Amino acid sequence: MMAPPRSTSTTSGSQARAMGTLALVVGALVAASPARAQAFDTFTGDTKLACEAVMCLSSGTRPSECTPSLKRYFSISHRKWKDTIKGRRNFLKLCPTGDDSQMDSRRETILAGADKCDAASLNATLVTYPYGYDDGRVAIDNRMPDYCSAYINHDYSYNLQVQYVGDPLDGGHWEDVR
Repeated sequence: MMAPPRSTSTTSGSQARAMGTLALVVGALVAASPARAQAFDTFTGDTKLACEAVMCLSSGTRPSECTPSLKRYFSISHRKWKDTIKGRRNFLKLCPTGDDSQMDSRRETILAGADKCDAASLNATLVTYPYGYDDGRVAIDNRMPDYCSAYINHDYSYNLQVQYVGDPLDGGHWEDVR
């Protein structure tokens, strides 16, 4: 996938890259036919929000235009986690993808990693006790979970990167790469 062109306007570099990313993902969504491209411009309601959510969750840079769709996506919450996943999957399926199996797999990687694979989440969930619980010292595991690798490295991802910095036994941690 090609990187979006750099902006020469007063828009910040990260905002310009984010808008370029959204354009690239829109292109991936509608590349199969001009009719689908025209339909994308006329989506409304949850269909529009679902397509925007797929685009926004596929990029590490999320402009303010992503707020309504991400708010809708993350507001889907049920008592049981499996029901939350099912509801979010059904929401994302509202975005028509034709018979693009890559988009189907992208939807699944979003469900698995969208709110779990940034540096803050990894640092919170990968805490280990290398010397036992009684010792009190903790470390952050430097092995990325498989679901994060799939989410970050998917062909339809853009600018979703984290890196491990340091030694796990000496303050090592995950950082977002921008």
